[in-house]
Amino acid sequence: MPNKHSQAWITVALIAVVVAIFATSFMLAPRPTEEDAEAFAGTDSVVTQVIEDEGYEPWFSPIFEPGSGEIESGLFALQAALGAGLLGFALGNLRGRHVGRQQVGAAPEPQDNPAGTTS
Repeated sequence: MPNKHSQAWITVALIAVVVAIFATSFMLAPRPTEEDAEAFAGTDSVVTQVIEDEGYEPWFSPIFEPGSGEIESGLFALQAALGAGLLGFALGNLRGRHVGRQQVGAAPEPQDNPAGTTS
């Protein structure tokens, strides 16, 4: 079994790998060609532009359209955070129920001693 010192180095190495992956992705990201273009445009906006360039018309327009890509990304992140919070709450409740059932099942059963008698 590995000792705590080697586990700490594994944790540090994994964190360094994750940071390196993010840094590499930012360094290799394509640069925007136009002044108002976004560096990390999503595939939805790119495909929409290609489809509209081919002459297709949208069937309907959005009810709410954010003012910029940053606001849209922020709203998406908020939606993801709320979903993750809800999922965490549900999983925590399920885990608590499971632990509670295990504790009730493992509790010692009362002995059948009549009142006033000792063993």
